[in-house]
Amino acid sequence: MKTIFSKQDKIDGILEEVKNIAGILWERGWSEKNAGNISIVLPETIQTSELSGCHENKLERTFPGLKQKCFYMTATGKRMQDIAKSPTNNGLFVQLNNSGNAYRMIRETPGNIQPTSEFPTHLGIHNMIADRGTGETVVMHTHATEIIALTQYANIKNSEDLNRILLGMHPETMVFIPKGVGLVPYILPGTQAIADATINSFKNHDLVVWKKHGIFAIGKSLTDTFDHIDIVCKAAKIWFQCKSAGFEPEGLTDDQLSELKKLAQKFNF
Repeated sequence: MKTIFSKQDKIDGILEEVKNIAGILWERGWSEKNAGNISIVLPETIQTSELSGCHENKLERTFPGLKQKCFYMTATGKRMQDIAKSPTNNGLFVQLNNSGNAYRMIRETPGNIQPTSEFPTHLGIHNMIADRGTGETVVMHTHATEIIALTQYANIKNSEDLNRILLGMHPETMVFIPKGVGLVPYILPGTQAIADATINSFKNHDLVVWKKHGIFAIGKSLTDTFDHIDIVCKAAKIWFQCKSAGFEPEGLTDDQLSELKKLAQKFNF
């Protein structure tokens, strides 16, 4: 099956970015074994004449905002270090049908590879983005060590507790993550329940943490999406370093955070 992209150079650029970010995730220790997954809405559509007769895989839910949308996504069971070497051999291109209730493969890949096990969560988030029209095209999930460790702290009961720590550790966190981080309590991964909880949390937050599991981020490029996670991990590191040094971190005051939030609004972050 031959796939025709209207602008191959744009697709090549996206795949190069996937290679770079996947390598960083692996080097950071945020993607042990086959942990983590990425999905990207492609900027150009694929000629539908190439897709006639392709087998459709039914979805449990309908995603009306994603009708005919084409995606690159990492495959289930694939390691980030291998994705960094070959995004095409360890990922796949899919397109949703005209109803948004099924998908089909739009490029041949070696072996019988399937979309990431977190496929329902990814599609749900992309559909939410399409509904609100904010333009993010990337969804990324990774097992960021610092964030997982922080959610083991028993005093963190909800999103407010988590943000009280993260937003107060460094000015850049509030500037670039002004809506803060949502916290989803532990739910079995790969289920519709965790997908629904994540989508609901993204309505009010810039990132979403799965307690004792990992973090989800969205962005308009893969690099920007990674940067959002990197920023909150830096904040968590600062908190841990203060605690390890034997003192309670002071954090930024409410007035200082309010000033920073206004700064973020000024620059439209």
